[in-house]
Amino acid sequence: MTSLEIAELTGKQHKDVLKAIRNMEPAWEKTCGRNFALTSRTIVQPNGGTREVPCYQLTKTECLYIATKFNDEARAKLVLRWEELERNQMILGTDFRGFIEKDTASLTGKSCVPLNEGRVNLCQKVLAAADEIIGEGLRVLNEAAEDSLTATQVAKTFNMTVFDFNAVLRDMGIQYRRHGRWNISDDLADRNLVRLRTHISYSLKGEKKVKHYMTWTLDGLRFLNSKLGYPNF
Repeated sequence: MTSLEIAELTGKQHKDVLKAIRNMEPAWEKTCGRNFALTSRTIVQPNGGTREVPCYQLTKTECLYIATKFNDEARAKLVLRWEELERNQMILGTDFRGFIEKDTASLTGKSCVPLNEGRVNLCQKVLAAADEIIGEGLRVLNEAAEDSLTATQVAKTFNMTVFDFNAVLRDMGIQYRRHGRWNISDDLADRNLVRLRTHISYSLKGEKKVKHYMTWTLDGLRFLNSKLGYPNF
């Protein structure tokens, strides 16, 4: 990942990221015996021209080291971005062993070394900790909706597609759609028929996306059963 990508991902000025990397480079060189890789990227200008911008090309380990200077939110975005990159590469069938061996060899000065289990375990622990933090937050948010069912699940009990199910409930005045999601009608809001569930995801740039959607309680299922008249219990 380049320092340009890090700056974009964390919402920082690239010059500030460069400064932080330069300040941290002597300690890294002293410990690992090498500098960060300096390169450049061609940037298209508003007038149609281009210019070369110096930047650093960093491995995952180097990025995580640099991220110790970031705040919690920026550091989390960087960790999640690396996790997403690795997951996408695994989906495409890329073998990371050669990359990790090459990276490890550059640290040790050897031409070829076994896979560094210590480094891999450390990265796994960092990513696992991030997953745990996000998972625990979602668990707390969704605790009230833990035993509720999604519209897709409920629609199946009526042998309907979720599209038809939502359309029928809309036409019956049971629910309405606003701001991209379904809501229970106001006159039914206090009858414990539905719950809100939260889903959190991250874009390729590490941007957090929060989605809220309505789920149905057991009381809601009974209510729908009485309205639609299908013996689904």
